[in-house]
Amino acid sequence: MKKTQLILIVVGIIAIAGLYALPSVVVDNEGEVDAISQDNAGAESSDSNSVAMHEAELTPDQEAAVASLKGRLDNGDSDLNTESLLDSLGSIYQELGKFDSAGYYFGLAADESNNLVLAEKAGESYYEAFTFALDANKVAFTAEQTRKYLTQVLENDPTRLDLKTKVAMTYVSSSNPMQGITMLREILEQDPQNEDALFNMGILAIQSGQYKRAAERFEELIQYHPQNLQGQFYLGVSYFEANQKNKAKAQFEAVKEMTGDEMILSSIQGYLDRL
Repeated sequence: MKKTQLILIVVGIIAIAGLYALPSVVVDNEGEVDAISQDNAGAESSDSNSVAMHEAELTPDQEAAVASLKGRLDNGDSDLNTESLLDSLGSIYQELGKFDSAGYYFGLAADESNNLVLAEKAGESYYEAFTFALDANKVAFTAEQTRKYLTQVLENDPTRLDLKTKVAMTYVSSSNPMQGITMLREILEQDPQNEDALFNMGILAIQSGQYKRAAERFEELIQYHPQNLQGQFYLGVSYFEANQKNKAKAQFEAVKEMTGDEMILSSIQGYLDRL
């Protein structure tokens, strides 16, 4: 599950307190930009420690598969090359949802071969780990690794706005959040209907207390992407926080018709009860 899906549920319960654990950043004021940075000191993290921790969670069959692949790597007598063995190890951890360990092995494979497909796998895995990270050091480390590998892909293909959006979001949680905001704006200049960029700009506007601006962003988002459930939900949240009660009620009622998920419906009802 993506972090955006988790937040969709959690926000309704905690009334968006601490949303995304991001710094307070003014993202959309015309002619005025302000940022309150958070230091991400101590960005060093040990991938090997994470891998060792995750190995303890493997099933016997998975443990045997990992041991076999590692043995073949150590012996150097495999019919598969090192790149393929590392890729296989990364895939095992990816299937388990252990994204930092997956990123570690995909990254080793990418470094071994300069293979951009593997670099993208590494960057995507580290980004997933980044979105779930709570420890400040892990956030900083996985963000750095995301940028390292996805930037390699972007240097070869600058049109990959999906990857640029992810890189931008890693900067937003760094000591230089405006670099991320600038990147998101650049994406929207290239593609005004970009789903990820519109969503994230809306989220950042909520986080910085710009609820009317957030509503505008989410209105744009659902105009182009009406099936984006998160966007539909956050539009209701934005109206609610902007004290636009009639709009909020109508929006939440509309979202109720889009999903049968009991946790989401409970979150929506919590807002409706407060109107």
